[in-house]
Amino acid sequence: MNITMQNIERLTLDQIREFVEGSRTIGFSAPKREAVYEFIEGILKSQQYRRLGRGEKGIVRRFLVKMTGLSRAQLTRWIGRWMKTRRVKRKPASRPSFPRRYTVADIALLAGVDAAHEELSGPAVRRVMQREHDVFGKVEYVRLAGISVSHIYNLRDSTVYRSQRVRVHHTQARRVGIAERRKPDPRGRAGYLRVDTVHQGNHDGHAGLYHINAIDTVTQWQVVGCVETISERHLIPVLEAMLHQFPFLVLGFSLR
Repeated sequence: MNITMQNIERLTLDQIREFVEGSRTIGFSAPKREAVYEFIEGILKSQQYRRLGRGEKGIVRRFLVKMTGLSRAQLTRWIGRWMKTRRVKRKPASRPSFPRRYTVADIALLAGVDAAHEELSGPAVRRVMQREHDVFGKVEYVRLAGISVSHIYNLRDSTVYRSQRVRVHHTQARRVGIAERRKPDPRGRAGYLRVDTVHQGNHDGHAGLYHINAIDTVTQWQVVGCVETISERHLIPVLEAMLHQFPFLVLGFSLR
């Protein structure tokens, strides 16, 4: 049961104990989160929490947990903050503020360099700006002369840079893979083989044999052959004999 009470801070410690020990579930209804913090602050102040004994403090804590719905850990943090500042209030959001090193004019210079040199890589552009300052003595490049390569790309992504320089990306021609080596995608169908060749090695100065291992991707049906050399004369008859040993139609294969 949720109730809204007026002047609840005027409750005595005995009344608070009766609330805590009661069997009913009591909740505090507040229109805003700040009202809950004000309620906690008012109870701690009215009950003189700092002067209470350990057991009495526990009763006040249980009462606040029951009324506000906050966890014990949350309430402990708020009470600790009240003990230090006598206030229960959220800290204002603080974001780090860093000084801006590169100005709008610097970004415009970078855009001009990219336009003149057709947008070179970061290291090349950095070297160009270093020479503009160190060799040709152009003071407007004093900050850009020491810029890092990674920050050049950061400035290129800024709104100021995009307003200075518009990039045009031409339509890329569609690339079609011809004789592309990739793992077959059988989709549960038999007939897609993986073929691997292993050289036996040389022995006493004579070249060893080549073992050909063909295995179906789905059924794991395996056929092994052996040839003297990797040549058309030796491979064709062995491969034909191996393919005839598969009990299904061969749909494709890949080399490993």
